[in-house]
Amino acid sequence: MEMTENLFDNIINTASDCVFWKDKKRRFVGVNQAFLDFYGFESSDVLIGKTDEDMGWHTNPEPYKQDELRVLSGHSTYKVPGKCIIRGEERDILATKRPIYENGEIVGLVGSFIDITDILKKETVERGENRIYGVKYLRRYPFFDKVLDEVSIDEVLDPLTGLISRSYFLEFAKSLIRDNTPFSFTMMDLDNFKQINDTHGHHAGDMTLSTISKNLMIYTKEFGIIGRFGGDEILIINFRDISYSENKIFFEDIYNNHGILRQLYTIEGFSLFITATAGCVSYPKDAEDFDTLFSLADKTLYHGKSIGRNCYTIYIKEKHENIDIQDLAKKGIYSNMSELMARLQSSESLEDKLSSIMGLLRVQLRITDLYYISPEHKIHSIMDQSLNEEVDDIAHIMPEEIYTDTTLDGIKDKCPKLYKLFSDLNKQSIMIVRTGLDNEDNGYLICAEPTQRIWQDDECALIYFIAKSVSAYIRLHHYPN
Repeated sequence: MEMTENLFDNIINTASDCVFWKDKKRRFVGVNQAFLDFYGFESSDVLIGKTDEDMGWHTNPEPYKQDELRVLSGHSTYKVPGKCIIRGEERDILATKRPIYENGEIVGLVGSFIDITDILKKETVERGENRIYGVKYLRRYPFFDKVLDEVSIDEVLDPLTGLISRSYFLEFAKSLIRDNTPFSFTMMDLDNFKQINDTHGHHAGDMTLSTISKNLMIYTKEFGIIGRFGGDEILIINFRDISYSENKIFFEDIYNNHGILRQLYTIEGFSLFITATAGCVSYPKDAEDFDTLFSLADKTLYHGKSIGRNCYTIYIKEKHENIDIQDLAKKGIYSNMSELMARLQSSESLEDKLSSIMGLLRVQLRITDLYYISPEHKIHSIMDQSLNEEVDDIAHIMPEEIYTDTTLDGIKDKCPKLYKLFSDLNKQSIMIVRTGLDNEDNGYLICAEPTQRIWQDDECALIYFIAKSVSAYIRLHHYPN
């Protein structure tokens, strides 16, 4: 079916979410019918070529402007809470925005939002003793002591998590800089959060975010404060740990020692292995103003995402100062596939082909080794060429093309030989991809890592691409082993 302009309009106008798209200067280019109905417009002519500021939709437009500038630099945002004025009434919304690319360059953004005002009104219950951040606790900070004289604590706190809401958290950070108070500033994203929502439902996602937030608040309560930037993005101000070595101990604690991250959580009856990616920078050691501080934290966070997630990056000027977020964003799955194809085509034998791509896999995906099982059920390793063991039970867990698990538990009973092999090699997580075309079964590619790793969609796609390239080579050359 050809995607004509008329078909696109019909599809976009059936969406219940309010959808809009803008040019690189944040000016409206188009909106769907739900958007027009929400604002009570008969035609999009009233807003085409205008910005949010021109329309006067926000009491304080600056955070929303910065949000969109961030998207236009290569980021995506997911379900960021905000407020907009509709016919004189301030409404609560959740907005998602992504950059639009044309020939590798960002030319604008597309976004959508939903109105959650009525939901929040129903769910807003005074949590009292369940709150980690109460009025008494927050008043020990001069900034919040003054704020709470003017507004209620419900306005200061995020209604879902109980964290400090974005606008107040960022203003708090700016106040610390004005007062020359040293602190570390961390931006953190939960890994694969959208997959939790899509697989287990948004309530499970909300419960996951609330649970992680509560654990972080409890752990940092004596020396820091936590905020929610939006979606699954969390902000941390740490007054105790300022130097690189201090921050390294802090992150090792929350990632490995205190059961907060890299942990299995039971949420809504589901076992979820939760990891996160974090970028950390310190004031005044690394930056002397808020804009620089925020930009450097953003860069270190994006660096962590680009090297495989489930990690923390503490800013080091010599290593991270010149990170280009847009450049990292362009080095996506297509670029990796192009480079993989070039390397695969430049080598003759199967072993040489797999060896040629190992360097790229180590750098881009942080994969420590690549294993392949021949049609004769012999397993080999790219990094350890002495490995040549028989593993004939792998088919028991491969009804599909690909299998992933954050632990080895899923293969323990069905594939005892494979389980013993990787247990002896101290591996914890596994990805298996079948090689073969048209239902052929001529072997498998395996990634097995020494950490409990959540396999990302782009990682699975790249290994699948390699497996099918190998399959094509085997078919053409009748590779025997």
